[in-house]
Amino acid sequence: MARRTQTNETGIERIPSEHSVHDAWCAYICVNCNHLNYVHIGEHLLTPEQALETQQWECKECGYVHSKDSDLPEKLTNWKPELLEKESVTAQRFWKAFFVTAAENAEAYWKKCNMCGRILPNHAFSKHKGWGPLEKQMECRACKGAINSILNDLRTTEQLRESSIRRRIADLLVADQNETINVSELFERFGGKCFKTGKLLDINKTGSWHIDHILPSKYLYPLTVRNAALLSAEANSNKRDRWPSEFYTNQELIELARVTGAPLALMASTTPVVNTNIDVNKGIDKYLTVRNSSDLPKRIIELKRILALYHLEDLVDDEHQRILYDIL
Repeated sequence: MARRTQTNETGIERIPSEHSVHDAWCAYICVNCNHLNYVHIGEHLLTPEQALETQQWECKECGYVHSKDSDLPEKLTNWKPELLEKESVTAQRFWKAFFVTAAENAEAYWKKCNMCGRILPNHAFSKHKGWGPLEKQMECRACKGAINSILNDLRTTEQLRESSIRRRIADLLVADQNETINVSELFERFGGKCFKTGKLLDINKTGSWHIDHILPSKYLYPLTVRNAALLSAEANSNKRDRWPSEFYTNQELIELARVTGAPLALMASTTPVVNTNIDVNKGIDKYLTVRNSSDLPKRIIELKRILALYHLEDLVDDEHQRILYDIL
């Protein structure tokens, strides 16, 4: 399949930076003045213990230093004065939890988008395995959406046709397993809100909400009650055919499993898993049932390519092996 060249054809330039595009940041709200601060961490993440022992984060607004060696601010007038002293157990427990919140795991960290320049939470970036300590793409999902809106128009005819063929064959392979989704029950299950954004949705405004495949149809998962989430049109557009762990946070995955019964271990997989629990042979029959004017040899080639892509050749029975691969 033809690929796009590396020439920037989007009109959106990356922002030069003194830091690596993969660097991690910590973000915190000042305990003294409530100002949002960002701390550049770099490519080596801190453990909460390291953060507690080594970090002294000075608020850019008021100068208050966040450290285990600092008294808690006097503005906390609802605390007894002795509890604010740095030597107190209360203050030390506070600082320990403060740094755990900021550096508990990779999901707690923030990242700088090299397109819009904003420092955003980890979940604002799509996963890119092996890219930096956070394994996230360089641009945030909002900028990625803008880029894709341009690049999609630049895709070659061959690329568009290949994508269409793959989706059509995938749909045929799982068609018999799709379930009818009761929309009223779906809205009730999700409290009438977009699961990702919490936005209240109107069941009568059908264009404003979508029924999302939690496990994408791209990877051969049918639409079922357990595999259906209620998303706003915008959230569904952002998710597209991403694997759940690339779009939802860990806590969202846990809640999604609780609400729908979707398998948590499968959703949490860091790499997509193709569903092989399908009737491949029935899908082959459907794709090869064509009009006389259709190019049958080309369809056979397309089908074989998709079966190889998804590693489904072993599920093809002897009869269909003979049809597709001329085995005598």
